[in-house]
This record gives sequence, structure tokens and C-alpha cells, in this order.
Amino acid sequence: MFFFSAKSQTKAVLFDGTIVAGYVDHGAFINCTGPSIKFSKKPYTVLLGLLPSLRIKEDKVAAGAPKNAALTPNLGFGLTTAFRHVALQVPLYYNPKTAVKNGEWNVGVGLGYKF
Repeated sequence: MFFFSAKSQTKAVLFDGTIVAGYVDHGAFINCTGPSIKFSKKPYTVLLGLLPSLRIKEDKVAAGAPKNAALTPNLGFGLTTAFRHVALQVPLYYNPKTAVKNGEWNVGVGLGYKF
């Protein structure tokens, strides 16, 4: 009950100054926290929101078939927690349906820095 004292605050933010790198679906991502709901009580911060990202993943296709680019923009959403300047993130990204695979959500994990 002490965690929810008068010194804590919840608000909507557009950008929180956090950059994260991590792993999802046999590839990597680099993102920053976008529009989100922010709960903070010094020195802790928790954000739930959108994650504008660059995903880095090599496409595995049959020989001769066209490949997707290895670096693609993506939008995920998820939970980011920060203690002072260290951030830990659990993002969710959607891979759309293709001719050979169904669409699915993928959970990742990331570590970053809060400015």
C-alpha cells in the first residue's frame, strides 16, 4: 500500500526518452518508447504503450524466391519498466500471414537505457 502514495503519478506521455535493444522471433529489434501510459514513483517507472521499432531479421526463403529486407520498420506494443537509468522491456510484435505461415504474435525481451 505504501507504493501507491501521493508521490506517485500516472499520466499519458508521447515519448519518455528510453531506447531499448532486444531479441524477438529469431531476430533483433531497436526501439524507443512511444505513446504510452506512464506510472512513476522515483526511482521506478512503468510504461504500457506503443513501441516504434526497427526489426533486424534475415528472411529464410527457398532458393531463388524473393526475400524481405533485413532491416524493417515495425510497431509493437508492450511493457517497459525502468529503475533509474536501466530499462527492461517485454514487447509484442505481430508477424502477418503469408502464403506459407499463419500470422502470429511474438513476445520478446529487451534491455535499454532511460535518458
